Amino acid sequence: MDDKRSDPPRAPASINSWKLLTNQENITNDILSCPYAGSGTQDSPYIVKWMPSDPVDPISYPKWRKWCITLIMALSTLAITFASSSLGAADPQLEKHFSASTTLVTADVSLFVLAFAVGPAIWGPLSELYGRQYIFAATFFGVTVLSSATVVSNSIGTLLVLRFITAALGSSVITNAAGVIGDVWLPHERGLACGFLAQNAGWRWVAGLIALLSGVCWILGLFLVPETYAPLLLRRRAAKLSAMTGRVYKSQLERMGSPKSSRTLFYTNIVRPWVFLAREPIVLVCSIYIAIIYGTLYLSFAAFPIVFAKKRGWDQGISGLAFIGIAVGQVLGMVYAIVDTSRYKRIAARSPGGRAPPEAWLAPSGVAGVALPVGLFWFAWTNGNNIHWIVCLIGIAPFGFGQVLIFLSISQYLLDAYGIYSASALAANAAVRALFGAAFHLFSGPLYERLGIHWGSSIPAFLTLFCLPVPFLFHRFGHKIRLRCHFSSEAMRVTQELNKKTSFNSDAPTLAEQQEA
Repeated sequence: MDDKRSDPPRAPASINSWKLLTNQENITNDILSCPYAGSGTQDSPYIVKWMPSDPVDPISYPKWRKWCITLIMALSTLAITFASSSLGAADPQLEKHFSASTTLVTADVSLFVLAFAVGPAIWGPLSELYGRQYIFAATFFGVTVLSSATVVSNSIGTLLVLRFITAALGSSVITNAAGVIGDVWLPHERGLACGFLAQNAGWRWVAGLIALLSGVCWILGLFLVPETYAPLLLRRRAAKLSAMTGRVYKSQLERMGSPKSSRTLFYTNIVRPWVFLAREPIVLVCSIYIAIIYGTLYLSFAAFPIVFAKKRGWDQGISGLAFIGIAVGQVLGMVYAIVDTSRYKRIAARSPGGRAPPEAWLAPSGVAGVALPVGLFWFAWTNGNNIHWIVCLIGIAPFGFGQVLIFLSISQYLLDAYGIYSASALAANAAVRALFGAAFHLFSGPLYERLGIHWGSSIPAFLTLFCLPVPFLFHRFGHKIRLRCHFSSEAMRVTQELNKKTSFNSDAPTLAEQQEA
């Protein structure tokens, strides 16, 4: 028996997909009999870590499951983002149907985006406390129900309230989707038209499409996405092992930190995103930078109808096609990001432990930082009637290119730099950018009325020009800054601890010995 127990632990038996979905405490005989380090006492508890090729460890999922989860998270993010602006394409129909003012109808998009500032600050931290799976299931069920209720709204007030609550619930996916993708993929693996509808079918069809898309995402997530937050899964495994054996088991992170009550943890996790904005300069500056870009994107939702419908006389459906310029740039940005993955892999291959520093993600943001003001200034001074419309549409493409690259680079950077606190960092980021998005969209009309289409479009261009040094500074000095910040340095320490080779105790009792005791 001694010779047998000196061997490294074998990989536990596979667990079927249904059990992964419905049980977050999956315990097999292999997991129960694993020789964990420790003595099983309060002073020296067994330390629960992932076993080699552990089927519950999200990093060990087969590729097909990882891609399935990734696509569902991407579709869910698309659904809530689509919902934020798609009903804006039906503004003329809403004004006519409810006899509402233009300002009140325009406020719909601003209120929807404003709710993005409220939701992530709650759902992101709660996912760190209770896991991603339950948060997604509960919030997207609410999104589906409320989006369906929006279709039968009988007043503009009811519609605005329902849309605000829908956005607050749906914003859970804004932070948690990135967290889920970070849970299942290793860092080097992550790289990899309503205007016509509103014009011809009416605003209720747009609202119905939102409800349908939300419902599809909820059903797919409910039946295909298990819990992926590793600290929670290990914590529940340790608790289950303790209950089954009568001995003391603690997860690796529990052992590293002092125990806290659920009330303390809840308060800490809810407050933490705002603490990040006050005490973590990386989170604050990155959030403001992305917020300016995000605000500019929502500014375009109001600016394009002014530039192309009012100034050029295009009808509602045709003016919506102007967003193709941004879309083309975004596709090119995604292609660039995929190609850039090979550069990141090379850096990771020559880095200690095969893990590149978080700053390695920021290289594409330097290219994007230059593309943003170039595209915005180009659009600002070529959008007049005296210049062919294709020129300004080509000009706005670099903005779409830069917007995608900045979003991807900084999101990956925050994900790696803050590790176990990444949901809180991304929640803080989402809150700031939502505030900017709501404000930019709401004030776009008065801005263009007072400054005109040239100078009005130049304001965000000057802001992105002012922020141009940000990615270069963080790429060069980010590591030193992280060492001086409390949460980023703590996340660095925890990540290093979790990346250590899993150790087991050959003297730990076997399953039979535990049951006999």
